Amino acid sequence: MTQWTPSLVEERLAEAASVRKRLPEARRQGYFSTWPEIIHDFADKVGQEPKQLRFLPSAAAISRMEETLGWTVGLDPIDGKIVWLRASGERWKSICWTVGLQRSAAHEHWLYALCVIAFRLNGRRFKRNLSKREVIELAGSAHR
Repeated sequence: MTQWTPSLVEERLAEAASVRKRLPEARRQGYFSTWPEIIHDFADKVGQEPKQLRFLPSAAAISRMEETLGWTVGLDPIDGKIVWLRASGERWKSICWTVGLQRSAAHEHWLYALCVIAFRLNGRRFKRNLSKREVIELAGSAHR
């Protein structure tokens, strides 16, 4: 059993976001097209962007993603949103615009959420009356 740290939680969330992006699109069952497949000539393809190749994730990666999806349940909605936006590779500027916080406040919410998830995964509890900074410091001292 591994001891979860905020950095390990961050890596697993980033992996889950990457796997989620690589999954095939959800399609409604029962609908299909009767049109024939269009075959393009070379002249039609000149100047077009090549299609991005999509590598499907492994079954183990999908299982880890499904496990990770439930980690943000119980967090403050803003914290959960920041965690998933950051895991998806969003820049801090767009995250701040989305949630309406300054950069330092958004970063503190993100660190706090990672620490709370790490505490939960380790089976540890902390007092709810602690401030965000105290929880972050507590996780930092536990990591050392």
